[in-house]
Amino acid sequence: MADFSVADVKKLRERTGAGMMDAKKALTEAGGDIEAAVDALRAKGLATAQKKSSRTAAEGLVGVAVSGTKGVAVEVNSETDFVAKNDQFQGFVRNVTAVALELGTEDVEALKAAEYPTGGTVADKLTDNVATIGENQQIRRIKTVSVEKGAVVSYMHTAAAEGLGKIGVLIGLESEAGADVLEPLGKQLAMHAAAAFPMALDADSLDPEVLERERKVAAEKAAESGKPEDVQAKMVDGAVKKFAKENALLSQIFVMDNKTVIADLVAQAGKAAGTPIVLKDYARFQLGEGIEKEEVDFAAEVAATLKG
Repeated sequence: MADFSVADVKKLRERTGAGMMDAKKALTEAGGDIEAAVDALRAKGLATAQKKSSRTAAEGLVGVAVSGTKGVAVEVNSETDFVAKNDQFQGFVRNVTAVALELGTEDVEALKAAEYPTGGTVADKLTDNVATIGENQQIRRIKTVSVEKGAVVSYMHTAAAEGLGKIGVLIGLESEAGADVLEPLGKQLAMHAAAAFPMALDADSLDPEVLERERKVAAEKAAESGKPEDVQAKMVDGAVKKFAKENALLSQIFVMDNKTVIADLVAQAGKAAGTPIVLKDYARFQLGEGIEKEEVDFAAEVAATLKG
């Protein structure tokens, strides 16, 4: 009979950041003595995850996977690009992406609570990785794309390995057309999305806060023109409409010919195939997008270390 409870294991994990199996083993070896277990984990280098979790993780990998008419994109961050090349980290991202695809969730916490292929939970494995690899790692976001009939096509720009890289794209095409039509079209659209960085599928889906910021910027520019207020109002409306058109996927100009609107490209493909094709949804994950990286003063860091 163990000399400790489930609550003791939880307490030890909270104090050390160690994985569940490591915590249970340490408590077993320490006869249930939490303080001795803490020391044992520290000695093994497994009690460092909590400290490392406070450091900025802006590198890492994006993983994409597709099964049938469903696909998923997952971003997992690390502190350095060096770790992204680590086989253990790449295996973790690949497995987590597969779990997310099967789970069909966009909830990071639900994914972390899911069972990991080699045992324990995804969160347990993540904690183990932090301890063994030696730097902070975080599952940042998930996006699923699915269609009832058609195809979900994936594309990885600057791939580090199969399905892993820095910019991952999924394109969901709803249609009765065959794979011979949808796969190449989806690949073209995915490559476009990777390059053109759309913010939403269509203008109506753009973030209202983003549009409001654009409106304020346009209003300031219009005011500087000194033109009548009614003319300024038209200038502002025109600027916001132009912004929306340039940042919504369906209204963007196809980067490969610089003249065809994406919505028209899809319609033309449907006409040629003899059946409608609808670009239903997409996902575009760019590694570290929106994360503020810490600027490290190396000289100051060394000086602080010497003083400490």
